[in-house]
Amino acid sequence: MLNRKQTRAVQIGGITIGCDNKIAVQSMCTKNTEDYKAVIEEIKKLTDAGCEIIRIGVLNEAAARVINKIKTGISIPLVADIHFDYRLALISIDEGVDKLRLNPGNIKNQRHIELVAESAKKNNIPIRIGVNSGSAPREIMHKYQNIICADLLVETALWEVNILEKLDFKNIVISLKASSPRITIEAYRKISKLCDYPLHLGVTEAGVTDTGEIRSAIGIGALLYEGIGDTFRVSLTDEAVHEIYAAHKILAALNL
Repeated sequence: MLNRKQTRAVQIGGITIGCDNKIAVQSMCTKNTEDYKAVIEEIKKLTDAGCEIIRIGVLNEAAARVINKIKTGISIPLVADIHFDYRLALISIDEGVDKLRLNPGNIKNQRHIELVAESAKKNNIPIRIGVNSGSAPREIMHKYQNIICADLLVETALWEVNILEKLDFKNIVISLKASSPRITIEAYRKISKLCDYPLHLGVTEAGVTDTGEIRSAIGIGALLYEGIGDTFRVSLTDEAVHEIYAAHKILAALNL
C-alpha cells in the first residue's frame, strides 16, 4: 500500500475516522426503519460480522422518531440517510443520531440548509456529502450533458462543500459513488487532491454478491491500495451481512 492520504479527523459516535485512524467498514440496514426491533436485530448481526458504522434510511417522521430506540439497542455509530426533508435531519439529531448523510441538492432552501448545519454543529454531528451518479443536481448534470463522469461527481461534492463551509461547517465526510469502478476511482483520486475531508468509498449499484464483490474489489481495493479512503461500504443486492464479509476480504487481500 502507498502512503495513506492524510485527512482530517472526524468523530462519529464512539469512533474517529480520518487522520491515522483505522479504515472503518460500513453497511446499511435492509429492514424498514420504523420496525426498530427488526433493525436492532439486523444491526447486532452486522456488528458481530465486523460492521463498524451502520446507516439507516429515514424516509419519514415515524422513522426519525425511533432513532433513539435503535441507539439504545446497538453498540456502533448510527447514520441517518436523509432525502429532501430538512425536518427529518433535525429530528434525527434530536433523537441522538451520530452522523447525517445528505445528497447534494436534495435540500434546496438556503434557510433549511442553515438550520441543519447549525443543529449539526451544535451537537457535533458530522455530515456526509453523499454524491451518487444517479442523483446529481440538475444544473450540474446539464453542464456535463447528463453524462456521468468523474468531474461531474467531484464538482457536485465541492458545490455542497462550499455551501456548508460558508456556514462555517467543516465537520464533513465525502463520498462519490458511481456504478462504474473506473469512474469511481477517477473521482476519488481527483477529490483527494482537492480537499482533506475524510472519504467514504463505495461503488454504487454494484449488483448481486458475485458481481458486486468483483466490482467493489476493483473500485474500493484500488483506492485503498493508493492510500485513499477512510471508510467504505461494499454495496450488494443481498443480505447486508454479505457486505461485511466482502469488505473484510478486501481488507485482508491488502493486508489491512
